[in-house]
Amino acid sequence: MPLRTTITERQRRLGAELRQLRELSGMSLTQVGAEVGMGGPHLSHVESGRTSITTDRLRALCRAYRCINEPFIAALVTMAESSGKGWWTEHKKRQQQPALNLAELEAGARRIQSQESLFIPGLFQTEQYMRTTFENVRPKLTAKEIDDSSAFRLERQSVLTGEDPPVMHAVIHEAALHMHIGSPEIMRAQLLHLIELARLPNVVIQVFPYEAGVYAALSGTFTLITPTARELSTVLLDHPVRSLYMGDEPHITQYSDMFGKLAELALPPINPAAVPETHSGKSSLGLIQHILYTL
Repeated sequence: MPLRTTITERQRRLGAELRQLRELSGMSLTQVGAEVGMGGPHLSHVESGRTSITTDRLRALCRAYRCINEPFIAALVTMAESSGKGWWTEHKKRQQQPALNLAELEAGARRIQSQESLFIPGLFQTEQYMRTTFENVRPKLTAKEIDDSSAFRLERQSVLTGEDPPVMHAVIHEAALHMHIGSPEIMRAQLLHLIELARLPNVVIQVFPYEAGVYAALSGTFTLITPTARELSTVLLDHPVRSLYMGDEPHITQYSDMFGKLAELALPPINPAAVPETHSGKSSLGLIQHILYTL
């Protein structure tokens, strides 16, 4: 079987997890290969994500590494057996690999935690908001590329309303609500859309107000995607040049704690069912309504 020329984030992560298990066991590629009947070069290609591994051999590796965490092993098996195909496959020729990786990660998520400083999270954006963002942030995109990117992002949003959707918890800095992306009409529609999304039982939206201090700015924009096995969580740092994926335990814990602190400092979540008389203090809904009044 020829080696892969394009390695998805799922394939890279599976190989990285197997390499970490081997290193923790103290075994060399040669030692493991001899025990499970794999050549050292073959195992090296598996660990780098350049080739696949069968379920039997994956379980044999876990036994060799003395890994007895069955839920974790089952999650690795699921990763290995996955074809990687989904709704995003149809966009493969029109979208870059980082966007496809994100869609696949979101599809397997049980929880998504997002912190945004200047923009509304992509899963919450209206079509006009995202189109205007693409036009201004990536001015070299053609009209066709903007159409393709917008269609892809809109289809990503279906993860929030599909069968057994993940919990989506976003902390959005107040600056993103004041940022004029296009016309006042576009911003008004976007803010109203946030309120409507908050009606979904799996969506939690909080606003981080200016007066809460600099913590949100210091933490930067990030997304923490957690699948069934927490050990396989991914921290995604978006960057204009390339996206950075981190899956080691220290970073998962660091960003999980960071998000918890952000949620603690942010205003109470948007509650569309709340009536003004029940407001005992500032809230995310109240702040959004105030900004809507100024548009």
